[in-house]
Amino acid sequence: MRTRAGLVYPRDDNRVEKRRRDGGGGGKPAAKKLKPAEYDGGNIDFFDSLHDDLVVTILCKLSSSASCPADFVNVLSTCKRFNGLALRSMVLSKASTKMLSIKAKSWSESAHQFLKFCADAGNIEACYILGMIRFYCLENRGSGASLMAKAAIGSHAPALYSLAVIQFNGSGGQKCDKDLRAGVALCARAAFLGHIDALRELGHCLQDGYGVKKNFSEGRRFLVQANARELAYVLASNPGDLLHQDHVTAGRVLYTDFGCNVPVPEAHPANRFLTEWFEVRGSSLRQCSHMGCGRPETRKHEFRRCSVCGGVNYCSRACQALDWKMRHKAECVAVERWLVDDNAGGEFNGNEDLIVVDS
Repeated sequence: MRTRAGLVYPRDDNRVEKRRRDGGGGGKPAAKKLKPAEYDGGNIDFFDSLHDDLVVTILCKLSSSASCPADFVNVLSTCKRFNGLALRSMVLSKASTKMLSIKAKSWSESAHQFLKFCADAGNIEACYILGMIRFYCLENRGSGASLMAKAAIGSHAPALYSLAVIQFNGSGGQKCDKDLRAGVALCARAAFLGHIDALRELGHCLQDGYGVKKNFSEGRRFLVQANARELAYVLASNPGDLLHQDHVTAGRVLYTDFGCNVPVPEAHPANRFLTEWFEVRGSSLRQCSHMGCGRPETRKHEFRRCSVCGGVNYCSRACQALDWKMRHKAECVAVERWLVDDNAGGEFNGNEDLIVVDS
C-alpha cells in the first residue's frame, strides 16, 4: 500500500485473508447462503423473523372475529411473545362482543381483570359489559354507571338504553331518585341509533305520557317501527321465508304486529351474564320476568308488576310488551276469564296494551 509521500507499508497477508473470510470487512461474518434442504430441516424459525407490527395486526384481526373467549385465551397460552403482543391496547380495543361474552360460572378475578384491560384500552363493548356486571352483580353502582356512561359517550346503543332504564326506575337509589325526563332523553338517543327495545320503550312512553307529553299516534308509530326493524333484522340474518309460519315452542318465536312469526332476538352477553349469575347465586330481590333481560331489582318493589295476576315483574314497558307477546299472554290468569266470557257469549278483541303494569 503506497501513501501520498510514496512510502510503502508492508503487506499483511494474514489480515487480508481474515477480511476475506469475514466477507469484506466490518468485522461481521458474511451471510451464509442456505440450501433448500436447510430450510426444510427446521433450522430456521421464520416466526422470530416476523416484525411485531405484523403479528399485532394478525392478533387484531383474530380478536375482532373470535367466536368465543377461548379462541383468544388459547393464543395467550401459546408462547411468551404472543402473550405480550396480544395484551396490547390496539388488540384489546378490537375485541368482539362474542370474545367478551364471559359466562357467570367462569367468573373470576382474572376474567374481571381481562375485561378491565379491554375497557381501559377503549373497547366500548367491554365498558358496557363490565359496567352492567359491576352495577347489578357486584353492587358497585358508581363504577358500573361510570363505565356504562363511557360506552354511551361512544354512541353504544345498549348502554344508552340501560342508563335510561336506570333513570326510569331510580336504580341504585330510592324511588324519589327517578328522573323520567332524563330516561326519555337517553331512550330517544338509543332509538335514534336503532336500538329496538329503546324504540318500544319510547313508543310506550309517548302513548302513556310517561316522562314526556302524551302523543298516542307518535307512540304507535315508534312501536310499529320497532316491529319493522325487528322483522328486517331477522329476515337479514335468516334469508328463508319466515312469514305465516306455524307457532313453535312458546318463548322461541315472537308474533309481530305484521302477522309474522319470527325467532326471539338473541340476548346480549351482558343480559345473559346477569341471568346466569342470579340463577347460580340466588337473590332475595326480584328479577325482570322477560327471559332476555335478567336485570334484578336494586331495592324492594323497584320493578312494575302485572296488575292483573301480580305474578310477573318488569324493569321496563319494552320488556313487559315483549314478554306479553312471547309468554305471559298465555299464562296470565286474565286469559282464563276471557275464555270463560267468550264461551258465555261475550266478545274479546285481544290487545297487548290491556295488561297494565304499575309499581
